[in-house]
Amino acid sequence: MSQFDYQQFYEKHLPHFQPPEATLFVTFRLAGSIPQPVLRQWEVEKRWLAEEAQRISKLKQVDASCETSAHEQRLLQFRRRWFRKFEDLLHQQNHGPLWLGEERVAEIVAEALHYRDGKVYRLDAYCIMSNHVHTVFAPLLTEAEARALAAAKIGSEEDRDSVLPVILHSLKGYTARQANLALGRSGQFWEHESYDHVIRVGEFDRVVNYVLNNPVKAGLVQHSQEWRWSWRRCTANC
Repeated sequence: MSQFDYQQFYEKHLPHFQPPEATLFVTFRLAGSIPQPVLRQWEVEKRWLAEEAQRISKLKQVDASCETSAHEQRLLQFRRRWFRKFEDLLHQQNHGPLWLGEERVAEIVAEALHYRDGKVYRLDAYCIMSNHVHTVFAPLLTEAEARALAAAKIGSEEDRDSVLPVILHSLKGYTARQANLALGRSGQFWEHESYDHVIRVGEFDRVVNYVLNNPVKAGLVQHSQEWRWSWRRCTANC
């Protein structure tokens, strides 16, 4: 099956799907952290990426030529550039709130991420920046369990058929409430949509290193180990 069968972008009008035992790279950000004109462009390109990925996936079922594979690789490279372009905007920190830069708020998010480890996902890594969060995890919920949990909590019928929206609904909902209490504010805390894709075989270390290197890239520390609000699961290689 094509790698793009799994790289779906989660909007309300797009299908939600993760293969069993997949490890996901998920990024979510504070509401208002990207200017609206830029965000509109981002959504157009996001929709195009998802539709093109689906088109190539179907094409490969009938045409496994080198030309199709080459186009698939070009799309993958475009997707990576697309994601990094908008992350660069987040790193500039020149638009929207920076609430995650406050220790009490970052601690709420970190504790919530760890609390769910071993319950709804296996947490492999995360990095909390001032206006966005990167996470790497493998969901532990089955689709049946996700549907049961979502039935009373998530209004979208589409979201009830996928594990990831259930996890994010719980994580973002809880942290939003607690962070708003800590900040003495009310209203939307997180942006509704998130960016996510399945980590391909052989890409795990690259993605985790990318996540942990965020504070270095943003010029906040010289070495990733110096950043307090990041974490990686210790393995035999760590």
